[in-house]
Amino acid sequence: MRVVFLGTPDFAVNALKEIATRHEVVAVITQPDRARDRGKEVKPCPVKRCAQELNLPIFQYERISRDGVEDLKNLKPDIMVTAAYGQILSDEVLCIAKHGIINIHASLLPKYRGAAPIQWAIINGEKTTGVTIMQTTHGVDTGDIILQRKIEIGDKETSSELFDRLSVLGAECVINALELIENGKATFTKQDDSIATKCRMLTKSDGKLDFKDKAENIINKVRAIPCYFSINSKQYKVFDVDKVDNKTGIAGTVVAGDKRLLIACADGTLEINEIQAEGGKRMKTVNYLLGHKFTVGAKVDG
Repeated sequence: MRVVFLGTPDFAVNALKEIATRHEVVAVITQPDRARDRGKEVKPCPVKRCAQELNLPIFQYERISRDGVEDLKNLKPDIMVTAAYGQILSDEVLCIAKHGIINIHASLLPKYRGAAPIQWAIINGEKTTGVTIMQTTHGVDTGDIILQRKIEIGDKETSSELFDRLSVLGAECVINALELIENGKATFTKQDDSIATKCRMLTKSDGKLDFKDKAENIINKVRAIPCYFSINSKQYKVFDVDKVDNKTGIAGTVVAGDKRLLIACADGTLEINEIQAEGGKRMKTVNYLLGHKFTVGAKVDG
């Protein structure tokens, strides 16, 4: 089939590669190049870099529904595939391809519609997740389901690790869906809106750790998103944490800060295994404590 592929981040790269080996990708649509690091250097997104390596035509629009309609019509695609593209598509765009548009979504819809479904699944302590291939409609992740695949989430799996696995699974699933559509064998199942859940965009403030919370919730948050806490107005990023004791002191206070960094929470004691101080490098906490100490009883800033 003639395919127009729309995507931006790493998550979409595997899908683009797989589709390009089996179908004619007549265009790749990505977001415009933007500053992507601390140096504010303008760089292409991962999907654009992949498209360049594959020598595929690339189009970039600030607003595809305003600027890209005629280009898309001229491409005469049989189908369009989206994977974390990042723009809302108008009804006019949705109707261009003969088979419409299908989307790769990293959750088992109707659960976790919207942004950051991978991170929210881990934050909420889910044990399973998966990929849904769905028909794109004007609503946010509300279209009919073509197929789904489920996977287990590891007990200590991080969002980046799960992201990589779901990217591979998404590529496999979209190839299956395209085959079903091309052969006229696809079925389209309406979502049950009554059990739908939505997830919002995450912000930096979501990563602030509250040690008055339960250990499981804190651990899940650290697995899912960049997290931090502050003591005496100095901020520390946290990358790995374990519950080490069911006994607890006053939640949010340092229990040990010499050879190990232990902080009490609502239902036990947490050990901070990997840390990064302001202006410093990420390192094992045991190494950081060789030159820095935390005072027992010190309170995490509220």
